[in-house]
Parts: sequence; C-alpha cells; structure tokens
Amino acid sequence: MIPPNGFVSNRVLKLKVGFLLTQSLGTSREVDFDVPALGVADDLILAYLRGQIRLSRTREGILVQGELQTAVEGECRRCLAAIAIPITLTLEELFALHPHRGDTQFSVSEDAILDLTPLLREEVIISIPLAPLCKPDCAGLCPSCGHNLNLGQCDCPTTDLDPRFAVLSQLHDQE
Repeated sequence: MIPPNGFVSNRVLKLKVGFLLTQSLGTSREVDFDVPALGVADDLILAYLRGQIRLSRTREGILVQGELQTAVEGECRRCLAAIAIPITLTLEELFALHPHRGDTQFSVSEDAILDLTPLLREEVIISIPLAPLCKPDCAGLCPSCGHNLNLGQCDCPTTDLDPRFAVLSQLHDQE
C-alpha cells in the first residue's frame, strides 16, 4: 500500500542479512525489487525501482552487486518541460561487517541490517545528467517571449538578429 504522501518509505531498502552472516563464505542470495514511487531521502524521490541485486558473503562483509532501473523527475534544460529521467544503476559495493573508523561509509549494522539508502542515493545523484533534454532536437524557448518552440513558432519579430548573420539574412530574403 502506498502511503498518503504518494511514495513508499525507504524502509524497503533496509535488508536483514543475519541469515547470510551465519553462512559460509561465498554464499549468496538474490533480492528482487519492483517498487513504485520510493522516497529515498528528503531530497530524492524515485518514480520506481526495479531490478535484482545479489548479496554475497565475503570475509570482510556483504558484497552487493546488481543492476537496478529507476527514473527521477527533472526538467528539460532547453524548454523547461517536466520530464522523467530514466537511470540504470550498476551496483558493486562491499558493506563491511566491522568497519574501521573512516574506512568505509557502507557497513552492516550490529543488528544485521544492510541499508541500501545511502548507496542508492549516491549512485542516483551522480547518474543524473547535468543537462537533461526532453528530446534530442528540443527547440527550447523563444529568448524574447518565452514561448516553447517545440509547440510551434511564436509571433516575435526576428529583429534581434546577430549582426554577424546579417548577410545570411539578406540572402534568405532574396530567395
């Protein structure tokens, strides 16, 4: 059930791994994700989270590997339209059992909980493109009136022509 705020809590990212810690080295388990809108952190909401990760027992802790698909809401850099930005995450991170001070930020808690939230937040944020576009040939906004040029031309006169293109404009007018 989705809460009234419209997204699932990040508690689904807290995995109990006690069963894996009692197993021999090399033992692994797969975890499938198919979650609707997910609030990872106060500043990050995912449209969905799908995919599979493998949790493997190692001498140092639990190795998390897998590929997850998600999307975040953003806006086109040129026309400012709201867009969904699809993201594919390839994860490979060791969650330490007994982290040394300052050695790792990812660790298994004393109560055998592995929290994927910090890893997922970090990976999503660095995967968001700096200049997302609604489509590769987005026409953007008119610099004079702000009309979305993807919806058609505006009625603005083209008097703000760069003087370096004046000769080209004259050739265009002759034809």
